[in-house]
Amino acid sequence: MPTYVTLANFTEKGLHDIKDTVKRADAFKATAASHGAQVREFLWTQGAYDMVCVIEAPDDTTMSALMLNALKLGNLSGQTLRAFTPAEMDRILSMVA
Repeated sequence: MPTYVTLANFTEKGLHDIKDTVKRADAFKATAASHGAQVREFLWTQGAYDMVCVIEAPDDTTMSALMLNALKLGNLSGQTLRAFTPAEMDRILSMVA
């Protein structure tokens, strides 16, 4: 299953309701599971991003829908990156001339 890394920041609304951030993360995990995805890691961070989330999802469409559903709540802004495992990277590199 493809892996994705999401880098997120709290919006003003998300900061206003910061005490609910763990509950919101748990709700996101449940939503992801209901769509066949698995949240492997959810971390709150210091620095340029407030959170990092590692997710396995069946495909790009599912992952995009999950993130759009999360973002539309207005608590976060962010970006999602497709990540590659060592085995996937080996397959990619086998195609490099």
